[in-house]
Amino acid sequence: MAVYAVGDLQGCLDPLRRLLERLAFDPARDRLWLVGDLVNRGPQSLEALRFVRDLGEAALTVLGNHDLHLLAVALAGKKTKGKDTLTPILAAPDRDELIDWLRRQPLLHHEPDLRAVLAHAGIPPDWDIPTAAACAREVEAVLAGDEVRDFLAEMYGDHPDRWDAGLDGLERLRYTVNALTRMRYLTPDGRLEFKYKCAPEQAPDGLIPWYAAPRAPLGATVVFGHWSTLGRIRLPGAIGLDTGCLWGGRLTAVRLDEEGLPLAHEDCTGYQKPG
Repeated sequence: MAVYAVGDLQGCLDPLRRLLERLAFDPARDRLWLVGDLVNRGPQSLEALRFVRDLGEAALTVLGNHDLHLLAVALAGKKTKGKDTLTPILAAPDRDELIDWLRRQPLLHHEPDLRAVLAHAGIPPDWDIPTAAACAREVEAVLAGDEVRDFLAEMYGDHPDRWDAGLDGLERLRYTVNALTRMRYLTPDGRLEFKYKCAPEQAPDGLIPWYAAPRAPLGATVVFGHWSTLGRIRLPGAIGLDTGCLWGGRLTAVRLDEEGLPLAHEDCTGYQKPG
């Protein structure tokens, strides 16, 4: 059995199909991890959502910020944005089934045997894996429960931007969503910073990529996406897989069960321009 993780799809299904074919991926034998953002901005959001769902137990995805945006539009009446490509999902005859499936997906997945943990944006340095998993479960319970619409209506917001174990209620849930699905940079005092999306060498002085902040070892490699300007990055304890497929980059996969964590790539034609 092979276990592969792939970067952000954002509605670009054809490159994933080609990549899986080249890897000889067999859903009866192998497993596929997806870093989230299955949908939005690309041309095949509906098809990508159906494809991953229909893989059943062969696939595991965590939720990304674009996936949560779809849930907020579909269930809480939030407005779509100019570059969104969510309309085919919202108008699909199986819309309700797809939305119900999506809202029951996790925000974090930890596989101790592989020494790997999957999260869309990463894991903030104030958290160990048990804390991250516990906070993720709290949000997952709300998304799967009867209060999902109320939560999605209030989910957006940049505060609180710093972890405190005493956070509760909406503030605790919102911090968890922001940390696991939106995080890129931290300020020197450990606050989440949401303005800058650029590569680290272009960031203002003082901002720290979350993976470079001091922390106790997690004992697992964080597999993440979300940061297309960062591109593929392999560090002690972290692998970034968002290589900008949507923007004309590549779709990247890493094999997690093989020594050396080998990578594979599929070129993408690009659907939108950055910015």
